[in-house]
Amino acid sequence: MNIHEAIKTRRSISLVTNQEVPEELIEQIIESGTYAPNHHKSEPWRFFVLRGDGRKKLGKVLASITKSQQDDPLSADSLTKIERSERNPLRAPVIIAVGVEPGTEDKIIEKEEFAAVSSAVQNMLLTAHALGLGAVWRTGAICYRPEVRDFFGLSEKGELSAFIYLGYPDFEPKPYTKTDAKKLTTWIDA
Repeated sequence: MNIHEAIKTRRSISLVTNQEVPEELIEQIIESGTYAPNHHKSEPWRFFVLRGDGRKKLGKVLASITKSQQDDPLSADSLTKIERSERNPLRAPVIIAVGVEPGTEDKIIEKEEFAAVSSAVQNMLLTAHALGLGAVWRTGAICYRPEVRDFFGLSEKGELSAFIYLGYPDFEPKPYTKTDAKKLTTWIDA
């Protein structure tokens, strides 16, 4: 698969089987992330692989956060939300959590560190697709909570940027039509 085809055919795959993903494929996906461009070669990305019961540990953190946000944590509605948060990490056999750990040198621009990590995530998603795996990049407000940062051992300046849910696809994605790039492009020649 050439790169242009990979870019055009990659889709967010949110339904995956429970089939185990070989470690060497996970390592290949992570390695591709490290080839993303990053100003000053700061390598601001950090990768955390959650499998098996490791996903349950994350689920406990997410459930605790959700519980703390409920007016009445014992109501039926609140208990449903808390249980859903706890189960979320079990939606795929592998989660690669990708964090940003900004460099501390004066010349480092923090915004560029986050852009570099987003580029790393895109490399990872394209690699997963090329390997025949399904992946979806998930975030949401809960992702940026200090409890999540602390769970992954990131610094005060660090932040989680992505949960990549990874597995073998359990459905065939439908074709997707994008806005013609010409409609979104302005050429400035003079």
